[in-house]
Amino acid sequence: MLNELEEFRVYTSPVEYKATSKGDTSFLGRFTFESLLNFEGMVRILTIIARGYMYKNDAPNIEFARQALCAWCSIPGNKNATPKEAWQSKSDFRELHTVFPELVDENGSGWFYCHVHRVAEFVLQNPDSVRKGYTEQAKVIQDKFDKMWRDKVVQFQVGIFTLTTKGAWTLRFDDILADALVQGPLQNYDIPLPEEIKQKVLAQVDKKAVPYVFDLIRYYMAHKQEDTEWVVLPVSNFDMYYGGSYFSKRVLNTIPETILIRQNHGPVCRYCVLLQN
Repeated sequence: MLNELEEFRVYTSPVEYKATSKGDTSFLGRFTFESLLNFEGMVRILTIIARGYMYKNDAPNIEFARQALCAWCSIPGNKNATPKEAWQSKSDFRELHTVFPELVDENGSGWFYCHVHRVAEFVLQNPDSVRKGYTEQAKVIQDKFDKMWRDKVVQFQVGIFTLTTKGAWTLRFDDILADALVQGPLQNYDIPLPEEIKQKVLAQVDKKAVPYVFDLIRYYMAHKQEDTEWVVLPVSNFDMYYGGSYFSKRVLNTIPETILIRQNHGPVCRYCVLLQN
């Protein structure tokens, strides 16, 4: 979460599908099953990808970044769609394979589409090597993912100034590209904490939660703006980074308000650190 360059690499490079124990979730990449099925954390993921390609040659190239997003999200065309439906609901970007071979193959299977199906395949072939419950989730992926993802990819392309309800309250590539322009090139924010702050955390936080709190403080210091004390906390993405829901379900609720306070709860919220000085 602090090294955006590494985060970009994880979202665009091949994943090794293996598990050395039931607690090993490395085969998921930097995802959880919740994120694969509910698309939680997709705003940050797509923004990281867009920034990585937008600033590949220093000067921002918005169209190149948009094409990269299309390639990453690509899903092979619906064989039962009529020509009119295929044109109106384009989600197959196989023509971008020559430009982004790492993001989409010649058959229109994008990075995310391939990853999700490979995860499901690995789980179903190795039920004794993964956590209980993953098998059922893998079956849901096989049965329902393609339609859900195709609909999502179509929504991503709705114009930002659309006058129809089809584009209301949905995430769009235009939004992602705007965020990417504002945030600029990818950065590595893995900075050391002042010793004074570390000691205050150690004195007030449960030992198991200390590493998570250190990360939260560093993330806050890296993203705080001058005009506000609040920073957006992408809870789902932190869960993905840690490989499970322990962070959101256990750690966050145990952090004393003398260290940080949160407003709202859910996949995304905002928080303020009180120990930065």
